[in-house]
Amino acid sequence: MAQKIISNESKLNNGMKTLSGEYHYRKMELVSGFLFTPDGKFEFYYSYGASDRNATGTYHIEGDTLKLKSDKKGEHDFAVDKQGKKSGFITIKINSPDAYLASSVLCMCIIDGIEHKYFADNNGLIETNITSCDKIFVQHLLFPDVFTQISKEKFDNNYFELSLLPSLQQVSFKYIDFIIKDDVITCYPNYFLPFEDIEFVKE
Repeated sequence: MAQKIISNESKLNNGMKTLSGEYHYRKMELVSGFLFTPDGKFEFYYSYGASDRNATGTYHIEGDTLKLKSDKKGEHDFAVDKQGKKSGFITIKINSPDAYLASSVLCMCIIDGIEHKYFADNNGLIETNITSCDKIFVQHLLFPDVFTQISKEKFDNNYFELSLLPSLQQVSFKYIDFIIKDDVITCYPNYFLPFEDIEFVKE
């Protein structure tokens, strides 16, 4: 993370409220933090087990709500390499030279608004027990972010091959709002931080 900046909460020339300095969150072996600068930019890092993540982007404050806009575009962590129609159930193959990464993927099929979840096996293969659905989404379990939709609203294919995009390691913060109170930033449990009592404290 960039050199620590020490100053109080400030305002830009246009009167918009800004932040300045580092905020950290620690929970057992998880270490994470933000660096905010008065020009409305942020840097983020996260380390938890085998998952190291980062993000850069801009922010703005509405009342006591902190909204982040990451440089990463959410919902685009997987690329569709191949798709087609075969006999049998909906099947998805994750292509990756790292078998561990390929096996850590969740698939969610939507049928009449109901979620049906399936997980990749040790070979990166997701085999469902359904022949059709309305939508298909995937999410990486080691690098969770907003689900990526791999099917159009109406589709006939039931076989897909996917690869992991480099953006996987970054965080989009899409649909996540933070609350500022004094020198503490909090948020509710979410797809990225599924924990209670999340507090990023200014240092």
